[in-house]
Amino acid sequence: MINDKRIVVVLPAYNAERTVGSTVLELPETVDDVILVDDFSADRTVEVARALGVKVVVHDRNRGYGGNQKTCYRHALAVGADVVVMLHPDYQYSPSLVTSIAGMVAYGVYDVALGSRMLMGGALSGGMPMYKFVANRALTWVQNRVQGASLSEYHTGYRAFRRELLEALPLDANSDDFVFDNQMLAQAMLAGARIGEISCPTRYFPEASSINLARSIRYGFGVLRTAFEFRLAKQGLSRAPIFERVLRLTPAVRPLAAPAGALTRVR
Repeated sequence: MINDKRIVVVLPAYNAERTVGSTVLELPETVDDVILVDDFSADRTVEVARALGVKVVVHDRNRGYGGNQKTCYRHALAVGADVVVMLHPDYQYSPSLVTSIAGMVAYGVYDVALGSRMLMGGALSGGMPMYKFVANRALTWVQNRVQGASLSEYHTGYRAFRRELLEALPLDANSDDFVFDNQMLAQAMLAGARIGEISCPTRYFPEASSINLARSIRYGFGVLRTAFEFRLAKQGLSRAPIFERVLRLTPAVRPLAAPAGALTRVR
């Protein structure tokens, strides 16, 4: 626990047999529960996770990265999480930073905390391929200008969320593919969430997850579409399906010391 808040880490896994052990074993003692959702892996991800004492949920078919996260958050809320940390189990990100990232939310400073690979030059020094770095920077530049934000990146696989925010977002309306992450952040922005970042060193190696070129291109176009749909929704000109049921955090729950309060629908 952190600040009397229950911390639950969720691991959206697919063929993570060779890395899930290292990820779980480095999680700090502040974590109250760990839930791994296996997206119909073809390897021994489930067996390894269960041997480590992790709670495992297994999909009966491959539902995609976004579909996996939807299951993650649903189960985390069901076990009473106050703060949910989503961490890729491919050991690309440092599990030891869970306390820092979760604390940013648990102490009421932010509603969302992101582990950024771009702050302090962590991406390239950790081995991120140059083409991925350039694509990340280009997409983030466009997203910040279209969405009126100033994040260092939107594409990290290390995130912490406040329970009340997760309950305010219509996650089931989002894609089951990789663009889910960006749709979720856009929804959080529309809900009025405070978003903070922390520098997160990363490591790239063959076992770390990646997507092929075709899916990367599709992801990029999905990211841009999400950004422009957000802009239209923010300006009240159009409301894409992913933004139709977003609830807004009321001012009463946003100050640092305020207790959790009611939610109101975005107008």
